[in-house]
Amino acid sequence: MNQHHEDERSRIRVAMDRLLAGQPTCSNGSLTAVALAAEAGVHRMALQKRHADLKEESYARVHSETHQTPEVEKRLRKELVRLKEALKDSRDTRPSPGIELSRWHSPPPSSSSGDSTTRTIPCPTTSSRSARPAITDLEAVLS
Repeated sequence: MNQHHEDERSRIRVAMDRLLAGQPTCSNGSLTAVALAAEAGVHRMALQKRHADLKEESYARVHSETHQTPEVEKRLRKELVRLKEALKDSRDTRPSPGIELSRWHSPPPSSSSGDSTTRTIPCPTTSSRSARPAITDLEAVLS
């Protein structure tokens, strides 16, 4: 790693300490990656890409030292709840495997039971990729 990256890393660590102490100098003081980058005087993408380990370290420190949930985790948990509700709603409103359809015309002549007015048509199966695996993956990430 070159000297410039080492300098950025040290500024990020010092900025992390200032934010956790509640003494921001160059940012709004929120405990986010954007505020950390502004406080350290580095571009946000430098923190996201080159120093992703420090970003994750800051999230871990926020969680352990302040007992607050990082904003990213709050958004993911909110999205998880929304997806679970949408999945539940889709299961509640989805028709049963067989749908009763009324016939608007008389049965075909080859049919032996002429008095039948309904028939059952099986529902097509849902796509092979359902919402449940995505929710399970998101739950695993957040636990």
